[in-house]
Amino acid sequence: MTDSSAFPAINRVAIVGAGTIGASWAALFLAHGLDVVVCDPAADAEPLTRARVAAAWPVLAELGRVAAGATPDTLRFEPDLAAALQGVDFVQENAPEREDFKTDLFARMDALLAPHAIVASSSSGLIMSRLQARCQHAARFVIGHPFNPPHLIPLVEVVGGKQTSDATIERCIAFYRQLGKHPIRLNKEVPGHIANRLQAALWREAIHLAADNVASVADIDAAVSQGPGLRWALFGPHMTFNLGGGAGGLANFMDHLLGPVQTWWDDLGSPEVTPELQRRLIDGVNAEAGARSIADLVETRDAQLTALLKILQR
Repeated sequence: MTDSSAFPAINRVAIVGAGTIGASWAALFLAHGLDVVVCDPAADAEPLTRARVAAAWPVLAELGRVAAGATPDTLRFEPDLAAALQGVDFVQENAPEREDFKTDLFARMDALLAPHAIVASSSSGLIMSRLQARCQHAARFVIGHPFNPPHLIPLVEVVGGKQTSDATIERCIAFYRQLGKHPIRLNKEVPGHIANRLQAALWREAIHLAADNVASVADIDAAVSQGPGLRWALFGPHMTFNLGGGAGGLANFMDHLLGPVQTWWDDLGSPEVTPELQRRLIDGVNAEAGARSIADLVETRDAQLTALLKILQR
């Protein structure tokens, strides 16, 4: 293990790329009393980010995640990258999910940052080994992929590239833990990391079931949210099936039910998402939403997430 005390404490954080994810990260960092600067060239980045931070603040306060004296008023904006990165200890990058764009951005940031600074990318599926390829100080670059919204969902996936140092990974994980996050460390790079691959696998079968007209889009969604999704808020699939095995645990479950499960795996679909199928899915989810707008759905999601997190905290 690396002695984290050998490195400067993380006090000043730069958010490079605002948007929904960047604003959510900003709210979390600010709530913990950190010095936060946002760099985004978009003309509307500042008002949108301030509005999103303001919307997140009451929820963070309700969850007891606002440090004494912390305020969103300290949030700073700096459209110039060099000025934004001056003196920062940690960068949370949320730029467009394009390998060429990020590779160029990382090389530019690398040339501007102090030697001790870490760059964590929120990339949802890109490979860090490729993104850091043009950096002179590649050891400081790491994936720190959150789940939306980062100020609420604890999970953050941490994985280094081929040139990332263990010290960077350990410092990144320790920092996220200080923020109340639940970081997990990936032992190897895979496209999409872990959680998105699991989501993609479930969604692929959900699309297959809709394409095969097994049920409506709304009922397929309900089969998750009103069933296993409730258990998954508490335990992952391995532990869930461990409990499903009764006193004998996962060994008993596999002994009795692995055969039937294998037949389900063999029958899983690989749908071709044609334009017609896309339209069916879009129409189906619009029917499920009814009169509720995206903003209404986000408000409902965040309120229910907050209630669930308060229960889990107890």
